[in-house]
Amino acid sequence: MPALDTPQGPGARLIAPPEPVEREDTAAVGAGLDALEAPTAERSSWWRRTSRSIVPPLLAIGVVFVVWQVLYWLKVKPEVMLPAPSAVWQEFLRLAEGGQAWQAIWTSLSRGLLGFAMAIVIGTVLGLLVARLKWLRASIGPLLTGLQSLPSVAWVPMAILFFQISPAMIYAVVLLGAVPSVANGLVAGIDHVPPIYTRVGQVLGMGKSALVRQVLLPAALPGYLAGLRQGWAFSWRSLMAAELIVTSTKLGFGLGQLMQQGRDLSDAPMLYSGLLLIFFVGVGIELVVFRPLERVILDARGLKPYGS
Repeated sequence: MPALDTPQGPGARLIAPPEPVEREDTAAVGAGLDALEAPTAERSSWWRRTSRSIVPPLLAIGVVFVVWQVLYWLKVKPEVMLPAPSAVWQEFLRLAEGGQAWQAIWTSLSRGLLGFAMAIVIGTVLGLLVARLKWLRASIGPLLTGLQSLPSVAWVPMAILFFQISPAMIYAVVLLGAVPSVANGLVAGIDHVPPIYTRVGQVLGMGKSALVRQVLLPAALPGYLAGLRQGWAFSWRSLMAAELIVTSTKLGFGLGQLMQQGRDLSDAPMLYSGLLLIFFVGVGIELVVFRPLERVILDARGLKPYGS
């Protein structure tokens, strides 16, 4: 390093060479970036994570029941319209002990899961085609959005017309409600994949199928999961709409039929019990299936839900 010219005289100050200072600043910046990129080692225990997922919904449900009880005490509505929570609880216990509740849950849940599985297959294939083929996106892309906006109950008369009163009618309504959401979720996920990912895959010599399986689908998982979650919500709503409208021995006894029976008998506790069972099944699927899947996907990317 060349010698520095130092000023002479009693008031002269020695000027430090700039190179060591610049090296120290660069090293500090590099250390900070490394610290930002390093995954946090802190990880809470499983019971603490479980309690954070379950306790808040339980508290919210408790608040709803307290408000419900207060409204019952205030006689806001007649008891035939707004029964006491205790009366609904007694009816729920009666349905559970008699097996009607479990039969209805199994009938509806098995239909919902089978219909949703078919919707995943159809929606995934359709979403991949729409995302990859420009002419297909231009032709049916807007139609998928339009189908997604249609109310589920609107498909029931059309399904009855085509399939009569049969299980096929139920599954048709479920598919029409869920497939557009799954397809649109996958399209949105693929659209948010950085183009450099596909270019890297092409440079590595990947074919189209390998590029989809190893690059596009893994990178599009967050958007795809959002589409799956919405697709399940639409399929469950479509199923309940079909079961509420159509009651037949050919269709078995599901949660929708349970609510319809409560309405026909003017039995408000039975009606409310069916409504609560539908709600709890939906919440249970969210907590048991989609919430853990979301956590796995975010953990694999070093992320976590905002505010957690």
